[in-house]
Amino acid sequence: MAAKEAIIITDKDEMRKWTRSMRGQGNTIGFVPTMGYLHQGHLSLVQDAHNQADLIVVSIYVNPGQFSPNEDLSTYPSDFQGDIEKLNSVPGGVDVVFNPKNLYDYGNSQIGNGSERNLEESEGMVVSCVEDKGMGHETWVRVEKLEKGLCGNSRPAFFRGVATVVTKLFNIVEPDVVVFGKKDYQQWRIIQRMVRDLDFGIKVIGSEIVREHDGLAMSSRNVKLSPADRQRALSISRALSRAQVEAKKGQVNCRELINTAILTISEAGGTVDYAEIVDQESLEPVETIKRPVVFCVAVWFGKVRLIDNMEIVV
Repeated sequence: MAAKEAIIITDKDEMRKWTRSMRGQGNTIGFVPTMGYLHQGHLSLVQDAHNQADLIVVSIYVNPGQFSPNEDLSTYPSDFQGDIEKLNSVPGGVDVVFNPKNLYDYGNSQIGNGSERNLEESEGMVVSCVEDKGMGHETWVRVEKLEKGLCGNSRPAFFRGVATVVTKLFNIVEPDVVVFGKKDYQQWRIIQRMVRDLDFGIKVIGSEIVREHDGLAMSSRNVKLSPADRQRALSISRALSRAQVEAKKGQVNCRELINTAILTISEAGGTVDYAEIVDQESLEPVETIKRPVVFCVAVWFGKVRLIDNMEIVV
């Protein structure tokens, strides 16, 4: 049986028109947002989406709104043709790949009074980090409590950019179901809360972490690890697994579990950005495990920052 070939759509209006047409025929739409350079973890999200909806849309878009000025957007890995081949090979395939050029480019857009301004006329206006000229994008979505802490400490603009672009994608794709990976645990919880708070009619699914055979959580950044750092990075999953086992044996003092994990990772050569045990929903730090928690870490190996987590229920 020949693999299904996805339709590639780049235009926002065309994407919205397709969704509305398919829903008019009685179909439900599943959506998987990605930044491309896909691996098996992403493909597992697509497979989960197939269990929730009739038709599947995957977006491939590297969002400039979540990169700070000191992060080089141009170095984010990309392999669009390889991504398409991988998506076409998924059982059931993908119906649409939405690959917009720039979701923050509004051209000669109209402003509130209906008048149009070209780029020259808008020079000098206060604009956001997304554009340095033109009308600029200045509307942001914030999930104020959940975006603080964990990755929000070292990347303060990151989740503002994530929530905003996901909102834009939701308004364009108009899905019934969306699937996010739990490896980006904070991101998943932020999107859940945003959908609830803003009354999106979308079901948000959290898909379990997919790991390499040796335990390393799959990530597009893994390819940037040197062979030596790739081996050292295995200390992350070892540390988390040990904490999970110890908690189930009765060690519920979070500081003890965190200190042991930090020692394991540091001895392997990693630099810990953060290691925290937090409530699964509020993401607030917990001192003693009495309810479901998640142990979240971010670690530098060389110039590569890796995140991972493990849920703990005792």
